[in-house]
Amino acid sequence: MTQTYKKKLIEVAIPLEAINAASAREKSIRHGHPSTLHLWWARRPLAACRAVLFAQLVDDPSSLPEEFPTPEAQDAERKRLFAIIEDLVKWENSTNEEVLERARAEIRRSCGGELPPVYDPFSGGGSIPLEAQRLGLPAYGSDLNPVAVMIGKAMIEIPPKFKDMEPIHPGLKERNHYRNAEGLAEDIKTYGAWMRKTALERIGHLYPKVELPQSHGGGKAAVVAWIWARTVPSPDPAFADVQVPIASSFLLNSKTGNETWIEPLVDKQAKKISYRIRHKGTKAEIAAAKDGTKAGRGANFRCLISDTAITPKHVTSAGKSGQLGQTLIAIIAEGKGGRAYISPRTDHEVIALSAKPSWKPDQRQPENPRWFSPPAYGMETFGDLFTDRQLVAMNTFSDLVHQARSQIEVDALAAGLAADPTPLRDGGRGAKAYAEAVSIYLSFAIDRLADAGSSIATWSSSGFIRFTFARQAIPMTWDFAECNVMSDSTGNFMGAVDWVWKALLGFGPNSTGSVIQHDAQNVVLPDGAVISTDPPYYDNIGYADLSDYFYVWLRRNIKVVYPELSSTIAVPKAEELVATPYRHGGKTNAETHFLNGMTAAISSLAAQSSALFPATIYYAFKQSEIEQEGLSSTGWATFLQAVISAGYSIVGTWPVRTERAARTIASGTNALANSVVLVCRKKEEAAEVVTRAEFIRALKRELPPGIGELQAANIAPADMPQSAIGPGMGVFSRYQAVLESDDSPMSVKAALQLINAELDEYLGGIQGEFDPDTRFAISWFEQNGMGKGDYGVADNLARARGIAVESVKHAGIVESQAGKVRILKRDELDPEWEPQTDTHLTVWECLQYLVRAHEKDGISYNTALLLRKIDDKAEAVKDLAYCLYDICANKRQDAKEATAYNALIADWSDLTREAAAIVDIRGTGQTRMDF
Repeated sequence: MTQTYKKKLIEVAIPLEAINAASAREKSIRHGHPSTLHLWWARRPLAACRAVLFAQLVDDPSSLPEEFPTPEAQDAERKRLFAIIEDLVKWENSTNEEVLERARAEIRRSCGGELPPVYDPFSGGGSIPLEAQRLGLPAYGSDLNPVAVMIGKAMIEIPPKFKDMEPIHPGLKERNHYRNAEGLAEDIKTYGAWMRKTALERIGHLYPKVELPQSHGGGKAAVVAWIWARTVPSPDPAFADVQVPIASSFLLNSKTGNETWIEPLVDKQAKKISYRIRHKGTKAEIAAAKDGTKAGRGANFRCLISDTAITPKHVTSAGKSGQLGQTLIAIIAEGKGGRAYISPRTDHEVIALSAKPSWKPDQRQPENPRWFSPPAYGMETFGDLFTDRQLVAMNTFSDLVHQARSQIEVDALAAGLAADPTPLRDGGRGAKAYAEAVSIYLSFAIDRLADAGSSIATWSSSGFIRFTFARQAIPMTWDFAECNVMSDSTGNFMGAVDWVWKALLGFGPNSTGSVIQHDAQNVVLPDGAVISTDPPYYDNIGYADLSDYFYVWLRRNIKVVYPELSSTIAVPKAEELVATPYRHGGKTNAETHFLNGMTAAISSLAAQSSALFPATIYYAFKQSEIEQEGLSSTGWATFLQAVISAGYSIVGTWPVRTERAARTIASGTNALANSVVLVCRKKEEAAEVVTRAEFIRALKRELPPGIGELQAANIAPADMPQSAIGPGMGVFSRYQAVLESDDSPMSVKAALQLINAELDEYLGGIQGEFDPDTRFAISWFEQNGMGKGDYGVADNLARARGIAVESVKHAGIVESQAGKVRILKRDELDPEWEPQTDTHLTVWECLQYLVRAHEKDGISYNTALLLRKIDDKAEAVKDLAYCLYDICANKRQDAKEATAYNALIADWSDLTREAAAIVDIRGTGQTRMDF
């Protein structure tokens, strides 16, 4: 095969652990993160997107032999580029121009000074175009979903139009100098505050304060939330006229010593149920409160007034017949010394129920119980998910967006902006366009309010409101928390505004940007476009169905600004590339729709994109999918098949982790990564057809060196199966077809199984390169773990390796007594051990002592010094760690043991660097005691 392009860094190696650590940490960033602008499902981490784009565009040193003629020179240059990435992915450097410019300079150098455009045809939450723009690249995106398109426009298209501009609002400005979108952000905050003030004047009477108990100082206080329980008629005929609560929990505060809960008081004679607040209580009382009126799973409750079972059928029947009600069961307020929990008040309930909305969304929710439970209970439209008071608030703020837009234009003209009538959608930058821009962000704040302020939101006993989209679905909730949108507490309108304007501070409008509404299957790319995209993942998330929740409000608020994006009543769904069985008449048809559509989309991208750069495509794993089917799962195989059928060869796979942890791998998890980045090149036109046997021979020949390179790049053992798919699929996907014995083409799923088997064989084959004592220990560990086994079996195993059990015992690896043999645990090893004085040194010992030091001290002077001392055995030690991790994973040995080996490899680069630093300091005659 003739290579006509320069290989890029991402095709060889990337600092995966640094990228994963930054991606995981990003999950804990709240205010100021661009993702807080508007909810979107399954966004890729900005750190990963930034690193992938950089590595996708920058030349690997091996493609520059004139500059880097030796492997050593190439490795040194690669480490320099890694250092740039390691700085680039840190959250603190997101707007650090010095760090960003260093990255941009490398991209320009590899691209001949002319930066290529980056295109994401499934732009979704906008992470990839945003990071392309941050790196100075022309950023383009498209999506079929109008909500996604609006998010993209708000992230990369609007901010550059008003970059470095002062705010236009009257009155004092907050600073002397404004950069990027800071002026725009200040105006969003200012006009958001005006909306809140005006709304308070109009509907403030619907949000009364509450009298505090004397225990909280008395007086009146703002309500944080009203806690409601849904009600149904009692199933007991004697009490059929009584609405009884169905509540998942009566527990309001679960903090030990401060437990607070709702006690229902039943008066059978009067046929009434009232509620009072209780504090502390017995364990039985707290446990009962935690369960509310539940009597089992799902919609199984008990009637408080008759103790009769409330069956799922009874609840659904009540819902469908319009008999599902609500009753106030508690009020939570901001007391003078903290949260005050107050028994429900009749006047508060009357005020809430007196609200009469002028408009209610009538768009129906889909009949898909996997993602939408409420329709089964009579809550069929998106409007049904809100109480009347919530609808009044949403309508009020929606009306005020339009008023604010008009006022902003007046103020912008007064501030000196051009009286240009060109609207924002047509490229306007004058007063009219600016007013429209600010109103878009204020509309996003209303969408955030919709997330907080529906009857699906619930109260957490930890002290906050769980919003509507606590997960990627709209479940039915039986008790709910109605936030006070006029308060200063959780779920209030100004809080939503704050999330939005602070998100703008994290943008880097360093180039042009454009996001349009378009079907990915026939999108037209700009010349020379580089593809990086995050498409839908089989059947993981119903983006179109879920985003209708926001679209019904967004459409009302932006249709005068972007009429073409608001032209449909609901989000387009028929063309959406998601394998949704209910929409396509079953699982088989849904899979066909996904495969055909994704193949068509990626084929179009492959045909149009630049041949000078690889494409990068993200795929997200569901852990349940992996647990059931492994790395050859249907969704994964179907996705890979679409990519290969589209004309791409897969030349790399990099696992990206996004769990919320400081150091994902080193902190102790061995779970598979959340997503994998596929690195793809256009397939050669002259690709040949081979047999299964020829493919396996090629795999055996080419996969081991590829795995070796991954090990050299210190890919953690937990990530190795996914990473090894890259070089494995690189072999499979370069052929036009691989034929089975019956001449049928081999499936991707079959190829994945062969790649996994070859990886196991490779890792098992490493054993032959170790000393005999270590090889014995590996086999014994594989058979017995850390447990005991018969001496006779151990003796046979040792003799097969040309040694005796006494040799392994002398090496300090095993204990042998009373006819039993077992491997010594790390805490039993000699605390005074020194490799230089060990006359029977083995790789097994070196690894176990190193792991012990790493478990105790992490990346420390002592651990690095020990690595330095084992010196010439270091690479063998790393190989053994991979081997033992693989045994633990395949044999389901002790998970803690697997984690120890995984964590060591994850920190190997840092340890190696620190060990080298010790050598340098030794040369000066000084001793380094810390780092």
